[in-house]
Amino acid sequence: MQDRQTKPRIALVGDFDPTVTAHQAIQRSFAIADSAVEPAWLATESIVAGDPAPLESFSGFWCVPASPYRNTAGALWAIRFARERGRPFLGTCGGFQHALLEYAHNVLGLAHADHAETNPAAELPLLVRLQCSLVEASQRIIVTLPGTFRDAYGADSGEEGFRCNYGLNPRFEELFKSGQLQISARSADGEARGIQLVGHPFFLGTLFQPERRAFGGTLHPLVRAFFDASVKPKPPSTV
Repeated sequence: MQDRQTKPRIALVGDFDPTVTAHQAIQRSFAIADSAVEPAWLATESIVAGDPAPLESFSGFWCVPASPYRNTAGALWAIRFARERGRPFLGTCGGFQHALLEYAHNVLGLAHADHAETNPAAELPLLVRLQCSLVEASQRIIVTLPGTFRDAYGADSGEEGFRCNYGLNPRFEELFKSGQLQISARSADGEARGIQLVGHPFFLGTLFQPERRAFGGTLHPLVRAFFDASVKPKPPSTV
């Protein structure tokens, strides 16, 4: 068995709450993975935007559900670090939403893009309340593009569990059509449910919560692929 001290560490970016179902599921996911990777909860309040030093030791970053985060700027900085440094990244539910927000801010140059949950009067409400709540709901998702998401998911469609009220504003979907961040999975009615970053070793986001598969004793393919990507050697820094 691999020595505990040498396990690749994955930063769980978020504010741990033992009563949050997704957080319980994430911990079970690591238990199922056994010795492959080591989790480390990284509270958003402990992350200082612009300071890479505390993030350097992590092999992967999982931006977890249960937003709004206590420190949005810290969460966005961890996502940016993973994106720019080529570190494996998985964003689920709130992590998916904030991955879109980080890309809008720092790649698309849309400084006013915001989340309607925390700023209802946002000039550019990139994330808005869903027309139909997906709190404790299941929905079929369809993989719409080839690439890392499709490879990791291992199927063209599947039934997934959600616990969310907010998602990508369809009015601003055009912003992502010509860039590297692609909408790679959708609901049957065409709404964004998954993303991938072209050119990155592993950068995926899901509005659904794949971690919940762990309650049944197995790892979701996306979670397993993320863990596998995180045990590979880190690529050279690009910033």
